[in-house]
Amino acid sequence: MAGKQSAGGLQLGKGHILLVEARFYPGIADALIAGATARIEAAGSTCERLTVPGALEIPPAIALAADSSKFDGFVALGCVIRGETTHYDYVCGESARKLMDLAADRRLAIGNGILTVENEAQAWARARPEELDKGGDAAEAALALLGLRQRLLGGS
Repeated sequence: MAGKQSAGGLQLGKGHILLVEARFYPGIADALIAGATARIEAAGSTCERLTVPGALEIPPAIALAADSSKFDGFVALGCVIRGETTHYDYVCGESARKLMDLAADRRLAIGNGILTVENEAQAWARARPEELDKGGDAAEAALALLGLRQRLLGGS
């Protein structure tokens, strides 16, 4: 069931991927979704979208979706831009920590495409598919983990 290879030579898995997007910055989210969707389709996989308000809601949404057994992998997409308070540090740290916990503890194929940036210009450069394409990179990471899981454990 393995698919194509990533740019780094990793075998990409094939399956149905859930894109969980935080819509706090809608335009940036749209750019991340465009990159992720293109990369998933290029690998021969399919995807669905689920929208949540912000980055902190992404891990619980993935946990709920994982319980449905409808998805082979997940891509977390959103953006956190540093502000004047420590809230940025908590949102970035806690969302990343919980995504890692979910991936490791539940053996989920999760690509983390939550941008953590200093300003909007950095966010746009990372989100646009024609620039750094971090949405596409996160999708490819999820597909690579899915491929690893399929190779080591069989099936999806």
